[in-house]
Amino acid sequence: MELTPSELERYSRQIQISGFGENGQRLLKNTVAVVTGVGGLGGTVALYLAIAGVGKIILVRGGNLRVDDLNRQILMTNSWVGQPRVYKAKETILNINPDIEVEVIPEFVTSENVDSLVKNSNIAFDCAFDFTERDLLNTACVRWRIPMVEAAMSGMEAYLTTIIPGETSCLSCIFPEKPKWDKWGFGVLGAVSGTLACLAALEGIKLLTGVGETLKGQLLTMDLGNTTFTKRRLYHDPECHTCGGLSQDHHNDAIQ
Repeated sequence: MELTPSELERYSRQIQISGFGENGQRLLKNTVAVVTGVGGLGGTVALYLAIAGVGKIILVRGGNLRVDDLNRQILMTNSWVGQPRVYKAKETILNINPDIEVEVIPEFVTSENVDSLVKNSNIAFDCAFDFTERDLLNTACVRWRIPMVEAAMSGMEAYLTTIIPGETSCLSCIFPEKPKWDKWGFGVLGAVSGTLACLAALEGIKLLTGVGETLKGQLLTMDLGNTTFTKRRLYHDPECHTCGGLSQDHHNDAIQ
């Protein structure tokens, strides 16, 4: 799809970036992105994808907004407490950028819905609060050869990587033994989840447009308490029960 005059004006400043141009903007416009979680992390990812011009964003998160979500969930308002957060997220995003499409799925990621979420998408952003949902999304992305930006944080620490099935480690390679997360059991500072979310959105935008270098094959770990960033090369397990049977030739070509 070509860019409209309104879109050319809206995105004119990023179109000026070297290597981005109108072609990069068209690539974003033709993208369908799935974002899970839609909290302090996923909601902020969705916001920055939206203002960059990703054409369709699918927001996936069950449950209602709580008062203790409001220290970090910048798409929400106090008046929305007690109501399903994904609808308010959609409203806020479309008030900022009406030129895109937002679909909401007021559910958690499950084995019943994950394939339908992933198979017609170009990229997924894994921002769920537990490894049950994360593993389901990872497995579906491997199955459908869809790249996934993996981001998580706890307290002042965070990690980020980009997973390309058949080319990089998948989440099962990275965490063969899963941490036991309690969604209420760790502290969250809004500026930390926001920092990680901006980096995750940027990671996806770089992957989709080909501008810059992504973290594929590397894990970026962050200790924002002392502002330390470290890149670690990841081991791609050829015997991984999730992605071990894939070859580099099979990775998703929707991003080409």
